[in-house]
Amino acid sequence: MSPVVEAYQAMRGVGFITAVTFVVEIGDVRRFDSPRQLMAFLGRVPCESSTGERVKRGGMTKAGNMRARRARVEGAWTDRFPARGSTRIQARLEGLPRTVREIAWKGQVRLCARYRKLIMAGKLKTVAVTAIAREMAAFLWAIGQEVAPTTQA
Repeated sequence: MSPVVEAYQAMRGVGFITAVTFVVEIGDVRRFDSPRQLMAFLGRVPCESSTGERVKRGGMTKAGNMRARRARVEGAWTDRFPARGSTRIQARLEGLPRTVREIAWKGQVRLCARYRKLIMAGKLKTVAVTAIAREMAAFLWAIGQEVAPTTQA
């Protein structure tokens, strides 16, 4: 799974430990047909209380894998800052496929903008970061679709 771990590190906020934790806890993300399935597996979906005609949705659930959730939330705190290409991330991007680099940059731009939008709407920082962590899973899913793990001979 080393090519996948290296590719995940293209995302800002996903270092070696976060990437390895995600791979160990989730495995191959290609087993999920869509990012929504991955998010549901991770427990990052709104809770729901319905009865008859009434449907009430609440905050994010804490179901799913605790270690994968924590690793993503810790990584999502970096999206408080404007999107930029740091030298550390540029070093990680060397040797990765162009599609992975594009997904990582698109993710960085989108997640930073989304964080600002949520804060401007009056959301608490912790709530905004949790929402960012949910979306980060979708970008990790997209990167995982582009890079296949190596097979042992």
